[in-house]
Amino acid sequence: MKQHPYRYNKQQWKFLLFIFAALIAAASLLYSNYLVKSLSLSERTKAQVWAMSTKSVVSMPDVDDEFISFIFAVRDSLSLPAIITDQNDKIILWRDLDSTKTAIEDSTSTLEYDPVYFEKQLNQMKKAHPAIELSLDTNEKWFVYYHDSKALKQLRIFPYIQLSLIAFFLAIAYTVFNSIRDSEQNLVWVGMAKEAAHQLGTPISSLMGWLELARVTYEPKDDTLLNEMERDVQRLEIVADRFSKIGSTPSLSNHVVYGIVEDYVNYFKIRSSKRITFELTGDQHVEAKLNVQVFDWIIENLLKNAVNAIEGEGKITVNISENIAKEEIFIDISDTGKGIPRSNWETIFLPGFTTRQRGWGLGLSLTKRMVYYHRGQIFVKDSEIGKGTTFRIVLKSNLRYEPTQI
Repeated sequence: MKQHPYRYNKQQWKFLLFIFAALIAAASLLYSNYLVKSLSLSERTKAQVWAMSTKSVVSMPDVDDEFISFIFAVRDSLSLPAIITDQNDKIILWRDLDSTKTAIEDSTSTLEYDPVYFEKQLNQMKKAHPAIELSLDTNEKWFVYYHDSKALKQLRIFPYIQLSLIAFFLAIAYTVFNSIRDSEQNLVWVGMAKEAAHQLGTPISSLMGWLELARVTYEPKDDTLLNEMERDVQRLEIVADRFSKIGSTPSLSNHVVYGIVEDYVNYFKIRSSKRITFELTGDQHVEAKLNVQVFDWIIENLLKNAVNAIEGEGKITVNISENIAKEEIFIDISDTGKGIPRSNWETIFLPGFTTRQRGWGLGLSLTKRMVYYHRGQIFVKDSEIGKGTTFRIVLKSNLRYEPTQI
């Protein structure tokens, strides 16, 4: 198995970029966690100060008014939702809770008193932080519970929002960059393909002329050899025409699938090993929208792959069938070759993937794209190591069937 060097380098760069991004994310989360812990410690200190000041108000009723005012000012400086309870979880005091649900329960209050709200808030505070314990002079104990401030709550989720936005914009930038680069590479390949088609035109025309000259000059009784040579030259013309069409959407017209496949199989099997037999079976009447030159290329690539997969004697079978219910045509190309591991059934269609020592790994990738141009699909229908492989092409049938009425 061999992968194209470009694909290997691309994977390395992706891995390095992933590691770099992971380091940035980890550093951001660690620093944000440090800030959260620092702010959380500061808020706990504020809660302790509020609790101590509240205790001072309760335990020192005879001090002068100025000192009492100072204690109240310290107590009221806390900006955290908090609750004080006794040893039996009875709520004694609270602050910064929903004022519409925390009115003292009496007959004159027009506000709502909601004990369920208090219970819910107290349970949440107990889960959020350990209680701050206060010992009174009367040997009673108070317990102070509190919520995180809004700023601390926002700070906890901020790094995740920030990293998500960064990842989103990086993904967009990476996609755009890849699209631009792929577009530039495609333009280069298209230009090279069209130039190759142009350069092939002159020698192909010359070869056709030499063949006609050979017929006129030698007038052979059996011109089978010259006929096959002419078919090869015509094949070169088709190949040149294919290259000239790269980058353009091929025009499709209605054809009988069996006849197109049969013509190419007959051409191909004469030029293959005599130890490999070919069999074409199936529906001879189904029709589909095809571009003959491009569709021949699809069949050629699949037959070449089948031949390369067979070591020694073997058989290649092409079967054409139709799924009338779905109005689809199935073209199954089977060989008795070495088979494909299931893990590679999808990978083999990627550019650069090949199991041969010599090869670019572009055949099946191009084949998949050409099938896509025909608005079809191609996939590995079945494969077993040591027994062979079946590729399936799915095309839309050009025949329409009306449901039978009873």
